[in-house]
Amino acid sequence: MSNKRGRACVVVLGDIGRSPRMQYHALSLANQANLEVDIVGYGGSVPHAAVVEHKSIHVHNMKPILLQGLPKVLKPLVLLLKPLIQFLMLLWYLCIKIVRPDVFLVQNPPSVPTLMAVKWASWFRNSSFIIDWHNFGYTLMALSVGRNSRFVAVYHWFEQHFGKMANGSLCVTKAMQHELAQNWGINATVLYDKPPEFFHPTPIEEKHKVLFCRLGKSITQLPSIRDCVSFESLALEDQGVKETLFTTMTDGHVFLKPYRPALVVSSTSWTPDEDFGILLEAAVMYDRRVTAILNEDDGLDEEVLWKEMAQGKKTLYPRLLFVITGKGPEKEQYEEKIKRLRLKHVAFRTMWLSAEDYPLLLGSADLGVCLHTSSSGLDLPMKVVDMFGCGLPVCAAAYSCIHELVEVGKNGLLFSSSSELADQLLMLFEGFPDKCNTLASLRNGASEAGDSRWISEWEEHAKPLIHQASLRLSKFALLMHRVSTA
Repeated sequence: MSNKRGRACVVVLGDIGRSPRMQYHALSLANQANLEVDIVGYGGSVPHAAVVEHKSIHVHNMKPILLQGLPKVLKPLVLLLKPLIQFLMLLWYLCIKIVRPDVFLVQNPPSVPTLMAVKWASWFRNSSFIIDWHNFGYTLMALSVGRNSRFVAVYHWFEQHFGKMANGSLCVTKAMQHELAQNWGINATVLYDKPPEFFHPTPIEEKHKVLFCRLGKSITQLPSIRDCVSFESLALEDQGVKETLFTTMTDGHVFLKPYRPALVVSSTSWTPDEDFGILLEAAVMYDRRVTAILNEDDGLDEEVLWKEMAQGKKTLYPRLLFVITGKGPEKEQYEEKIKRLRLKHVAFRTMWLSAEDYPLLLGSADLGVCLHTSSSGLDLPMKVVDMFGCGLPVCAAAYSCIHELVEVGKNGLLFSSSSELADQLLMLFEGFPDKCNTLASLRNGASEAGDSRWISEWEEHAKPLIHQASLRLSKFALLMHRVSTA
């Protein structure tokens, strides 16, 4: 038994490809704890290549429960049965399908029916049970049904009851650690989100060849869109790989264009806890204020203005290109709103990037914007962590514990309204690209914040908890063996 390699199971009742923290857990369990790892969850988005190609990580995709196309009269019944079906499916995978693990590591939320299923599986298979608290499930439910709903009260009880049964807990902030200890009776270890090694600033040659050339058509050549970015597509078509919207190649060397747009990235899940309307309003305010500052005639043909920009006309404020990444329920609603905007100095693009391309985009951007506000006010946006790993400063929505991550004036700024965000965009991009000193200073601070990496954070805080849980299990197994042979 001492020579047998240990095993862990990572449980995600969601899209594994959209659960980066749990993917990082799987990599650390395999590489740093030297365990065989099973991941049980739903398919959809492709996980990072480091996970998919790892010989010691085995991904098990459960079949999703589809509700589309059902008669409306049956949907309430199906919604009630859905947790039961998920519960039985989880038990099948955790108790029968996979090899018995020494430890289950489960993402919370969702709590129903995940925590009960994993707890029962840990009893049945004599395994340890560890919860990684990303947020609270009952606060997410309250966003849709209201905090006073009985469903929220029942969900809260369920989450707390089974949460206390875990053999160990991890959480994402000190504020959440305090809440769990004071009001839930749960002792949790803080494991901050940190960027893995593949999040880093993108070298200029890689920006040009890998990112901008590949994504160029998705940014500029969209037939249904006419804006300050798409207008440049005709001029770029004849340049091949020599020129992109942001870069140009001369004598084999790549340079950033001095009149390029400023690239602003925002990653969103398009959910109610991220008010994308704030960013739209701020973009409109930026556009109007720049138009007023530059004394542009309202009657001036937009295409004349865009042609001057494409030809290199230098102004005090740049064009802004917002690239919005992510999937979620409110995406189509906001895409329709974007189409109705008529902006002279701002363009929007929405896209879904692979796990390999997303770090390249962050490492090529000039600023990140985070709209996450947290249903509980106790978790931190992982997207900001990724941005810092790429040396990208952020403007982030302000809420109670965001100061654990964003240090105002050092690595980013905080805003509470669209007007405040518009003010920050004007202040940061004045004189872009060479004379925006505040933006350069924040970039230095973001690079320093990104120096701390996931591997060292996991080694210090998560690995001991995993070891203790496995050791507790080994002692129990040894005791049972002695009793059975006595």
